[in-house]
Amino acid sequence: MIVGFGFVLLLLGLTAAPPAQAGSWSPGAAAPVDSPVGESGARPKAVTFKGRAFDTCRAPSADTMRRWRASPYRAVGVYFGGRGRACRSQPHLSHRWMRTVRDQGWRVLPLYVGSQSTCVFARHKKNVRIGRHPWKQGTTEGRDAVKRASALGMGAGSPLFLDMEAYAYRNKKCARSTLLFVRGWNREVSRRGYLPGFYSSAASGVAHMERSRRAGVRDLPSVVWFARWGVKNGLHREPVLRKGAWTPARRIHQYAGNVRERHGGRTLLIDRNLMHAPVARIG
Repeated sequence: MIVGFGFVLLLLGLTAAPPAQAGSWSPGAAAPVDSPVGESGARPKAVTFKGRAFDTCRAPSADTMRRWRASPYRAVGVYFGGRGRACRSQPHLSHRWMRTVRDQGWRVLPLYVGSQSTCVFARHKKNVRIGRHPWKQGTTEGRDAVKRASALGMGAGSPLFLDMEAYAYRNKKCARSTLLFVRGWNREVSRRGYLPGFYSSAASGVAHMERSRRAGVRDLPSVVWFARWGVKNGLHREPVLRKGAWTPARRIHQYAGNVRERHGGRTLLIDRNLMHAPVARIG
């Protein structure tokens, strides 16, 4: 029975990392780093926010963000990098923009749309699927995410969310390669002093991460951002997550998507979120 279970874990990519990459942390807690962060050698404490957030494909202008202070939102998700990012043109997104919206009172949630699962459902993401070496590819893209985040003024201790669109996680081969990619990405992001976050559909990617957590898998996300639309917003009502998973202050619920809202005379197409989770540290 034990041998059979181990074989299933091997197929799913749920076993520990190779010896040279070994190490673990508990989801919901600050992940360890291989080298000191900052002069004191300590990881900067995560800055958390509890409230409403919106995300939109292209970062709005600083003036629109100022006007949207009239909205109920106080945090914004921005797509700052990744080969799978839909809005590659981000004319407003810069270090100056980050500091300006921070000074306006906004918190920022950085989203990185990297390579997608080999069994991703969305047709427009099939051209950016994970390749033959998922761990190595995840590590490379994790390094790129940190580089881009740093260039925008987001420092160590910031969460970086890997956006993995819905996929057929019950497909064993696909689940294995996807999980290896995610774990490689997480480990590299953490090694460089940032918090690895994960965005996906509650019914696919997040269910996969929760199943992996229960199995004792290493190198999982520290923060989860789960999408389940058409239900009442709530951080602790998600049926695929156990009560103690990714707590405290490690969850974001995207409860509605592609809705138009107008505030301060400006209209945006957004997704709506409720959160209690870390936000970017902007210097």
